[in-house]
Amino acid sequence: MGDLSRKIDVEKLISFSDDLIEFLKNEKDINNLAQCLEQSKALQSHCDADYNDVQKLLQDYQTKIDACKQKENEAKSGAAGDAEIDLLQKELEEELQRERLHGEQLRVITDEINDLEHQRVSVEERRQILKKLEQEELRAQRKLSMYASVTNIIPNLDDQSKISGHIVERDKKVVEKFEFDPAKETAFDTCNSLWKMINL
Repeated sequence: MGDLSRKIDVEKLISFSDDLIEFLKNEKDINNLAQCLEQSKALQSHCDADYNDVQKLLQDYQTKIDACKQKENEAKSGAAGDAEIDLLQKELEEELQRERLHGEQLRVITDEINDLEHQRVSVEERRQILKKLEQEELRAQRKLSMYASVTNIIPNLDDQSKISGHIVERDKKVVEKFEFDPAKETAFDTCNSLWKMINL
């Protein structure tokens, strides 16, 4: 039974060999075979390129998986750092407290600056008033000087309770003192008395 199966195989082999020889004898079949080989090589090259791309993608995915695992490990180890987080929270609260203190100091300084500005404005107003008074005083002095030049009378302005002063005659080099009590004489009588003293 075993010899018979071997005999059948040999016969098939011989038959296949004969068919192959006949096939190879035909030039058209050789060209087809060569074309199939070229297509096979191109297909093999394309498959190799696809394999390399897939391999690269797998490596990229593996890198991303490793990075995710590392982040997961860091997150797990970070959870153990609660003490560090508490320390950072405490430092943040201290910084906020310092910021509040600086804000209060800034408000105090701003209030002081505003007060100083009000004082500066007040001093400037007083200086303007003083300047105006000085100008008025200078004008009054000039007016008094003019009156003294015309009338030869130098009034005494220190005592406002009475009308007093001096009549100066430069040509004669004479100084005469006068004094009137407004309670006892009218302004008209006082004026007439002064004119009489000037004209004498």
